[in-house]
Formats: sequence, C-alpha cells, structure tokens
Amino acid sequence: MQLDAIDMRILRALQDNGRLSNQDLAEQVALSPSACLRRVRTLEEEGLIRAYRAELDAVALGFELEAIVQVTLDRSRDDWHGEFLQQMQAFEEVTAAYVVTGPCNYILQLRCRNLAAFSDFIVERLNKVPGMRDICSHIVMKTLKDSRHQLPL
Repeated sequence: MQLDAIDMRILRALQDNGRLSNQDLAEQVALSPSACLRRVRTLEEEGLIRAYRAELDAVALGFELEAIVQVTLDRSRDDWHGEFLQQMQAFEEVTAAYVVTGPCNYILQLRCRNLAAFSDFIVERLNKVPGMRDICSHIVMKTLKDSRHQLPL
C-alpha cells in the first residue's frame, strides 16, 4: 500500500491519541469525516493499524519493578527454541520477549510487583525452564525514554 501525506498525518494523529473521534481526526488532517473514516478503515484492513489500546501506568497499578533479562539456553536440546517460546507465553511477568544476536539468545522485559516477586520469578520459574544455561538481569532504576509504541513517522 502506498501511503500519502494524509495517511501519514492520520497515523501520526492516531499514534498520539487513539481515542480521537473520527470528526476530530478529520479536522486535524483536513478531510471530510466520511473520507477520513474510509482511509482509517483501509489502514486497519491493510494491517498498518493493528490495534487500539489503553496505555496503563504500571507503577500506579502496583508493578513497581521493571527489569531487562538476558537469557542463554543450551542449544543442544531438541526443540530448545520451541520449548522456550511456549514457556514465555505462560509467564505473565514477561511483557516482551525478543530473539537477539550477540552473547545471549533472548532478551526479556519483565514487570513485577516488587523485588521479592522478581526474585521468586527468576529463581523459581525462569531458572527452571528446560535448557536454561545463563540469566543476566538488569533492574531498571529510571526510565529516561519509552517510545516503543511510537514510530518515528
């Protein structure tokens, strides 16, 4: 799909505020409401807009600890990757998981209520994943920038 300047303005506006009414969005991008709605539906159908969701405040909801965890698995096991993927889906504490290059196989982002919950997750659950070879944790002390949900359009 070829995006024009109006499509890009629609995407920027919705990325900043997914709750914009069609009327407000149309005004922002200088379209009629019906033309704006058609474009938004096309962007959704083409998969460029995947979802609309609320961004929750983790700390206000009691999830005070954020950590980045590097994981290295023993790759000599059969289906080591498949088993790990299955386990990650079951762990609610894992908010994001990435396959990466470098000295580890995966990088996980975790949210836990506190240090005790984090420690329990690492020792009692993550450490017991079949084939676990190494875990290196980094506790986030302060977030300086978080624009994971914002593309540089």
